[in-house]
Amino acid sequence: MYNISNDTVSVHDPLSPWLLSIKKALDNKSYGGDLNKLLLDCINTFKHNPQYRNDPRFLKIWLLYLEGNENSEIIFKEMEENNICSDYSLLYELYAGLLELKENWQQAHMVYQIGISRKAKPLESLKGAHASFLQRMCNRKKACSLQKVDGDESIDMGRNYVNPWSTSTTEELLKKINPHIRRYDGYHPYKKAYPGQVNLSSLGNASRNKIVKIGGKLYQIKGCAGQGGFAKVYKAYVNSNPDDVVALKIQTPPFPWEFYMYRQLDHRISNTQRSSFGFAHEMHVYSDYSILVCDYLHGTLHDVINSYVVIGKSMEEVLCIYYTIEMLYMLETLHGIGLIHGDFKPDNLLLRYSREDLNENEFEGRTGSWADQGLCLVDWGKGIDLHLFPDDIKFEGDCRTSGFRCIEMQEKKQWRFQVDTYGLCVVVHTMLHNSYMEIEKKATYDGGYVYLPKTSFRRYWNVDLWKELFTQLLNNSPQNDKQLLQNLRERFQDYLCSNIVHPKFPETCKWCYALAIDMIWVNQSLSLSATHTIQAMLLEFDRMPVVCQHGRAYPKKDYGFVRSDALHTSRSFNLKSETTKAHKPK
Repeated sequence: MYNISNDTVSVHDPLSPWLLSIKKALDNKSYGGDLNKLLLDCINTFKHNPQYRNDPRFLKIWLLYLEGNENSEIIFKEMEENNICSDYSLLYELYAGLLELKENWQQAHMVYQIGISRKAKPLESLKGAHASFLQRMCNRKKACSLQKVDGDESIDMGRNYVNPWSTSTTEELLKKINPHIRRYDGYHPYKKAYPGQVNLSSLGNASRNKIVKIGGKLYQIKGCAGQGGFAKVYKAYVNSNPDDVVALKIQTPPFPWEFYMYRQLDHRISNTQRSSFGFAHEMHVYSDYSILVCDYLHGTLHDVINSYVVIGKSMEEVLCIYYTIEMLYMLETLHGIGLIHGDFKPDNLLLRYSREDLNENEFEGRTGSWADQGLCLVDWGKGIDLHLFPDDIKFEGDCRTSGFRCIEMQEKKQWRFQVDTYGLCVVVHTMLHNSYMEIEKKATYDGGYVYLPKTSFRRYWNVDLWKELFTQLLNNSPQNDKQLLQNLRERFQDYLCSNIVHPKFPETCKWCYALAIDMIWVNQSLSLSATHTIQAMLLEFDRMPVVCQHGRAYPKKDYGFVRSDALHTSRSFNLKSETTKAHKPK
């Protein structure tokens, strides 16, 4: 038994003499019952003392006790219950390291995920440790695939293809991730039905300013932002604070998969890239509804395209190029970390707008104000996590979204990343032509054929650039398309940053973007004063030179702007959103 000294230091720091005794035991290599009892006595003495709840020294005592105990999961759970250093990455790094030494790869991976979901500080240190861990696992002969680190065995299909949205696959995936998702920060499962006084099924456009209580918070509904067959999205103020705006996605029957996908984005994507993919704060799962609390952004890329349609014009090519780079970057990132969006369309691409000046020199690295400018991909209900499937998996089945069914779906062939890349092609085509894409087979010189859009490119566009994009994405099906997407993105970036393009393209890009935002506002408000505002902006817009096309600067008036008559409030959109019902297992 080790004596605990009672010097003056212990008055202010009662843990200090315990540390000295433990150090003495370690120096004497006194591992065994005496040391474990000493550690346990120390833990029981101070585990309820708030003075040491966030003390790294006390954390190390817990970890020493863990090292000599077989019931590590029980001890870790006790640490969580007593909130011992739960905000520090050191807890998760050291505990995961201990589990790795014991060759408990699955639990070590889960500990890293829990720490990242809680944003333990310093978060970058924890993410770096997790990335190193995954790399070590990939290098091991017995754990070379990520899905074996990600949890249980990957799904055994008995074949190398599966419908990722079928009832059986969905139910098996939800069952598999349930133990993991329950540990994620922000996940709140309930056994009972939603208990609030407001009937969630009755919420609609007429529900403005209704107060909905969810998980102890009050949300003031400000309007319906979108809806499908099984889900509706509402703009809401948290506790009636107009400076704290969120989106509430209310779905029935409850479907927690989307929250799982958002947390995978948190775990796998760096902070510098994370803002391009949406963020989920909380998920409340009742027996009758699931409620996802997300960031709210104003306007979608679909709104921008429709705004140009209203005035009888197509989007400027420079803006099309910029958005294309954004989308290529998104898919390059997602596919590189084993995620597929599965519902890539302009309705799910929200607008991010930087209020600071855009610096041309920062564009290529997406630094400075460019980090806040661009697009944000949301709606992950059809998302696919490749880490849950065998490495050679292919998919079958139809997304059932009119206009966005990839060639493989149309021909009833197996697919993988094509569901996303085809969606990107449709979005680009819609920006360029104000219409959804129709494809056709075109003969090649070698007697074969390629798929290309039916609609021809305009002569003053960079035809070679656009043709390469559609040719590559519509006619390639690599096992991993990250390199293909990167090569295309770099081609578009090089063009946009070259001397061919007007040197003031950041200002032009931002001005076009601001105009699009204002046109969305006009279309939504349809007010006379707003219409006059846009007319004034269009007059100014005509005086601005557009980005050079192959060395020539085309003035705006050459693009055939439709003036005030096109902004008449009775005119309706002629490009309608091709939507599908929110995903529900079938």
